[in-house]
Parts: sequence; C-alpha cells; structure tokens
Amino acid sequence: MNPLITAAALDAALGSETLWSRAGRRRSSLRVLDVRWKLGGPPGRDEFAKGHIPSAVYVDLDTELAGHGLPTDGRHPLPPIADLQAAARSWGLSDGDAAVVYDDVSGTSAARAWWLLRHAGFDNVRVLDGGLAAWVAAGGALEPGESVVAPGDVHLEYGQLPVLDADAAAAVAAQGVLLDVRAGERFRGEVEPVDPRAGHIPGAVSAPTADTIGVDGRLLPPEALAERFAALGVDAQAKVGVYCGSGVTAAHAALAMEAAGLPIPALYPGSFSAWSNDPARPVAVGAV
Repeated sequence: MNPLITAAALDAALGSETLWSRAGRRRSSLRVLDVRWKLGGPPGRDEFAKGHIPSAVYVDLDTELAGHGLPTDGRHPLPPIADLQAAARSWGLSDGDAAVVYDDVSGTSAARAWWLLRHAGFDNVRVLDGGLAAWVAAGGALEPGESVVAPGDVHLEYGQLPVLDADAAAAVAAQGVLLDVRAGERFRGEVEPVDPRAGHIPGAVSAPTADTIGVDGRLLPPEALAERFAALGVDAQAKVGVYCGSGVTAAHAALAMEAAGLPIPALYPGSFSAWSNDPARPVAVGAV
C-alpha cells in the first residue's frame, strides 16, 4: 500500500464516509490525526485549536507517541503498548478503521504516528503528503476548536516492524547501512544543540531528511527517492537501519523508503540521544 495520500484523495474520502457505529450514531471509519509538533514549540494543541482538517483529532507526540525513561533510553522512547492503545482508542480508532496522519512539517512528526501504528499492527494508515499546507493549497477547509469523538476499541501489539537497540545499531553500521537522518552538521559533529556529545554512531552514513523533501514540502517522487537511497548504498537486499536525534524523524526515513518501493528499515528508537548518553558508546566526528 502506498504510505502517502494526497489532499484531494483525503477530501474525497472524507466526503464519502457513511458508516455507523454500533451505538447507532453516525461514525466515520476514517480517522484523521493531527500530529503537529515542533522541538521547542509552539504547542501543537494550540495550533490545532486555531484550525485543523475537519473531523481531525489532535495527537500529542510528547505524551501519546513517546514514553519516558532514563537518558540512555533516549528523548522519545516508544510508549508502553498499553498506553499507546489507550491513546489510540481515545482518538476514536477501532479495528478495521483507516487513519490519515498529518502535520505542518512535511510529515516529519506525522511519520512517528504512522510508524508506531504500523509497528503495533494497525496497517491501514497513511501520511498526508505535504501536510496541512497541501490541504490548504488544495482548497481544503479548516475548522477551529477541539474535536470530541466516541472512543474506539482498536487492539494494538508491537512487533510488526523491525527495531534496533544500541548493539544491533552498531552491528548494522558494521555489516550493512545505518542511515543517520539528522542534518549534516550534526552528523559531522560541528554542532550539537540537544544531545550531550556531538558526532555520530561510528560507521553510520549521513542521509539528511531534508534531501527527501521537495520544495513544495512533499516527498520526492518514488524514482528520485530510490535513486537517492541507491546512492547511499541502499537497495531491496541491503540490511538497513535508521536513526536520528530522538527516534522521531527516523520514522520519516522509513516512510520515504517505503514510498520509494523499498522495504521498511529497522529503526533505532533511542537514536543518538540514547547513544550519546551512554559513555561506553564511541562517537565519531567528521564526514565519515
């Protein structure tokens, strides 16, 4: 399944929903999830209240799409599955539903929800290509305020997508292709605004997320994405892992790879925030 959906296709899907809930009230089988989030703010919920895609429900990345642990677990570790399931039910998700996730940062935060739901066994989820800007540019309406939805009954269980711990990430760097999708200057160790040490996991390859996004905020066409990944040593047979700063943007790399027709790579949820907080882990600097 194509992991992306266009604004026009989403508008058409929303206009065709006629399903009814077991309680007898009209209920859409398509849930739209607003995952606006930026490191350092402003709060996504405030932006949601100003205007969102009709029927959308706000999803808080920090509290619903991430857990909390030790520094060596990273800044955005995976939430316990029971917590994710409870959150998903509060969004109105039920088994058999479809979901579309969006943000206002070219999918880099919405992809976290996409990846988590896929990892937890909810397969029918897509990312709005180009996000809220694409919706508005296509003439889509926005509605203000909060959204209230009937709770769903979705059942979730982790284990559907490959994940890496620190040891496995090091092994992929040595034996396969470990993509570091942070900005190049962070990879090289020239700057580090968040984590305790600058640099990258030894053996990793610099693959900035920005290189997969076009000037219109949408993912590059599949052929261009495939060419980019091939230049990084990635093909359908390669053993591939991805990481970023805290595990959020790495999900966007997984999205881009599937959009390119490649297998979804193994993701290191702790990413460099976990790695750099462990003094026993070596850190490399420079272009390689």
